[in-house]
Formats: sequence, structure tokens, C-alpha cells
Amino acid sequence: MKGILYAGHVAALIYFALCALLFLFQSRLLYLPRKEVALEGVGAIRLQRDDATLKIWVLHPEARAALIYFGGNAEDVSDNAADFAAAFPDRAIYLLNYRGYGGSTGHPSEEALLSDAAAAYDLIAAHHDRIAVLGRSLGSGVAVALATRRPVDRLVLITPYDSIANVAADHFAWFPVRWLLRDRYDSLQRIGAVHAPVLAVLAEHDEVVLRARSDALLAATPSGVRHTVLIRGATHNDISSFPAYWQSLQSFLASAD
Repeated sequence: MKGILYAGHVAALIYFALCALLFLFQSRLLYLPRKEVALEGVGAIRLQRDDATLKIWVLHPEARAALIYFGGNAEDVSDNAADFAAAFPDRAIYLLNYRGYGGSTGHPSEEALLSDAAAAYDLIAAHHDRIAVLGRSLGSGVAVALATRRPVDRLVLITPYDSIANVAADHFAWFPVRWLLRDRYDSLQRIGAVHAPVLAVLAEHDEVVLRARSDALLAATPSGVRHTVLIRGATHNDISSFPAYWQSLQSFLASAD
């Protein structure tokens, strides 16, 4: 009996130690910055914040309508420059690097990223008539929050989720991650305040954001503004390699022109 109790105590200590590690290192698990890269023929602007400087790649800045892009947690947004340039030749494109990503300084957090998104919007809005916002994966949470704070013309959500806490719980089912997470990106609680038309683009075989997470967000999205496209055969990370992906974005954004 003593041996069983001892083993139980050891198991409990190990479990709580793992919980503590998840809590302490959660930022390193959620945010996976990429180093700065150089792009030939692509302009960039710097947005100065109190405690960070953000680098934003810019395409077609002379266009009147604009699109702001917020990427995934391990994404270098510059990887998308050529595709955006080809898909939207008549729209200004702003690809924002989060704090600590691709030439931006500072440390990422939900509070900081949402504040940065609003500041970037304000800078861009001074030069454009209409602004659409596109967020992919982690960036969908940033985009939803921005759409509740600023007037956006269209909102596009790629592989979106109801909350990062629920996504984490799907992958760390043995741990109380909903209690441990500081950055929650709770789009489920925010989406009801979005009044712009919303397009959700889902990957058929998304192994990161499970369908239940996207479906929960869609169920909470006002039906009058909700549009959904499922990319057949796509996974979480390769969805943008499918022609139907770009076609769906072009069609949705063109409806606003």
C-alpha cells in the first residue's frame, strides 16, 4: 500500500511539474518567430510603438482599397508577398510582422498584438478609402478582435478557431490548459460584435484547428454576414497552395469593389 501511495505522489508531482512547465513556457509554444528576410522589389514601412517597432511589407500602396494580413504563429508573412501581388494587383496589401517576427522588435502577447493591429489599421486608414482584413490561423483571432474595434469592409478568416484555449485543449487533453493560458484569443466572445461580411475558409483535413473549433465560431457568427468555403484536400499548412483558396478570396473581396 505504501508503495502505491508513493507512486501516486510521484505521479502527481510529475503532473504538476508538467503543468508548471506549460504555464511558464506557453509563449514559446504559442509564438514561433521567424527571422527577418530580404524581399527584392517589395517596399516596407516601420510602425513605431512605445516598446516595439513593427515591420510591415507593402504592395501596391497607391491603390485606394487596402487589405491587411495577419499570419499564423510560425509564419513569415513575406512568404505570401508574391501570391498576394498576383492575386490582388488592384489592392494595396499590408503584411504585418508580429512583434519578434521578421524584423519587428519586442515580444508577442495577445494584448500587444491586438493593440498593434489597431495602430497599424489607423496608420493605413489615413491613406485608403476601404480596408479589408485577413487573418490566418493565429491571425484570425487578431483579425476578429480588430474588426470589433475598427470599421472593416470585409473580414476573411483562414482556418479560424473559437479560442486558442480550446485549440490547445484539443492537443493537450491531459492538462488544464484552459486555466493555464494567458493569451486566449477568444474569438467566440467577439465575433457577435462584427458587422462586416465574414468569409471563413476551412481546410478539409485541418489537423491543427479541428473542425469543431471552426464550427463553433461559425455558429456564433451572425448568419446575415457569414460565408464559408471548404478547400477540399487541404491541410492546415498547405491550404494556400490550392487554387480554390485564392479564387475564394478574390471572389469575396471583389464583391466589395
